[in-house]
Amino acid sequence: MEIKIIQGDITRQSVDVIVNAANCSLLGGGGVDGAIHRAAGPGLVEECRKFGGCRTGEAVITGAYNLPCKYVIHTPGPVWSSGKNNEEQLLKNCYLNSLRLAAEKKLPIIAFPCISTGVYGFPAQRAAEIAFETVRDWQEEFPKTTIFVTFGDKSDNLYRTLARSLNQ
Repeated sequence: MEIKIIQGDITRQSVDVIVNAANCSLLGGGGVDGAIHRAAGPGLVEECRKFGGCRTGEAVITGAYNLPCKYVIHTPGPVWSSGKNNEEQLLKNCYLNSLRLAAEKKLPIIAFPCISTGVYGFPAQRAAEIAFETVRDWQEEFPKTTIFVTFGDKSDNLYRTLARSLNQ
């Protein structure tokens, strides 16, 4: 699998599927979640309502509405509390379940935000390591390309430094 890093706005990515760092209600919120819902328009929240929510680490797929991608995968990331409440495995599950849904739909290009590193407080370095490890270990045919879309210089530098250290 090819791994790329792009600094920018995930809502502007013309890819097959973008991943939403959702909350468990799936009805929109702040950060990436709010930006995706605003850019997609009201049809997204209406489709998300049909799921009745989603548990942390799980994932669901919807249409993209006004976004330039084809689909949106919504995955609620873990809120960091102490690191002793299974947060690392839950974050890994976010990536795995998103990759599984992309593979089921045979979607070649998936774009991820930095899940759980904003208001959810997951330590950015460890979250990036989990993201890279999970994607690097993915063995399925699809997706063929994973893009990590970073927002801001700090996360972009972190992901690029990590990629270099892993020889990506």
